[in-house]
Formats: sequence, structure tokens, C-alpha cells
Amino acid sequence: MKLSASICLVLLAALAGCSSTQYIMSTKEGRMIVTHGKPDLDEKAGSYEYRDAEGKRMTIMKGEVVQIMER
Repeated sequence: MKLSASICLVLLAALAGCSSTQYIMSTKEGRMIVTHGKPDLDEKAGSYEYRDAEGKRMTIMKGEVVQIMER
């Protein structure tokens, strides 16, 4: 667990220089997902759509997300 937390902190520090607004989504499983731009909630599908650290379009179910914080 300590290793994954350390990796997350390193990832967050590495992405600190990016110019777009970043958000961090924490999940029920304890993952911290860094997004570029605010995640969009699709009420119909019950999921968030976001761009990950590599710029790929990703989705996550709304029920899996505990908190979204602006960085």
C-alpha cells in the first residue's frame, strides 16, 4: 500500500508542471486518478468521462468515485 501511495505522489509531482487544470478523483478502491480538465458526468450512463495523464479518453462509473478535487 505504501508503494502505491508513493507512486501516486511521484506521478502527481511529475504532472505538476502541466498547464491545464488538473483534477484528482479518489475511488472506493483507494486509487487517485489525475485528470486533465474537469471530468464530465454523463447522468444517463452514470459515469464520468475524463482524459488521463496520457491524454486518453477514459470513463469510470459514478458509484466508484468518492471525491473529485481541483488541483
